[in-house]
Amino acid sequence: MLRWAAIFLLLAIVSAALGFGGIAAVAVDLARVLFFIFIVLFAMMMAFHLMRDRGPLP
Repeated sequence: MLRWAAIFLLLAIVSAALGFGGIAAVAVDLARVLFFIFIVLFAMMMAFHLMRDRGPLP
């Protein structure tokens, strides 16, 4: 039981360091950019698939 308490204490310390250190804001910006990149790639792949005369996706 003491082992689990130590593990959760360590996780809380790491989470606090990342959350209060400003790294979270950078991670949000990176996630937002990646989201839009993958949305554009998804739309392009759907268009290429539909242009190959294979019909709609199953």
